[in-house]
Amino acid sequence: MDSSLVRKMEKAKDYAMQEGRVSLMRLQATFRGDNSDHELTYEAGKWRCNCLYFASRGECTHTMAMQIMMSSMVKEAISN
Repeated sequence: MDSSLVRKMEKAKDYAMQEGRVSLMRLQATFRGDNSDHELTYEAGKWRCNCLYFASRGECTHTMAMQIMMSSMVKEAISN
């Protein structure tokens, strides 16, 4: 491995440790729930899930878990 690539890898590790370097605008994910898989999306500052609980309440454990996991990379929409 050449020294240039080694420096790039070190820089990548430094970037990875710095919160706020990455901002996600859109995300689609599959969440493996205890009973079934759920499709989650994040767009325009809002999380969505295809589970029944989210459909009736606008929030669920799946979206809450993603908010915690991705908190340094996504900005939540501000409700007025």
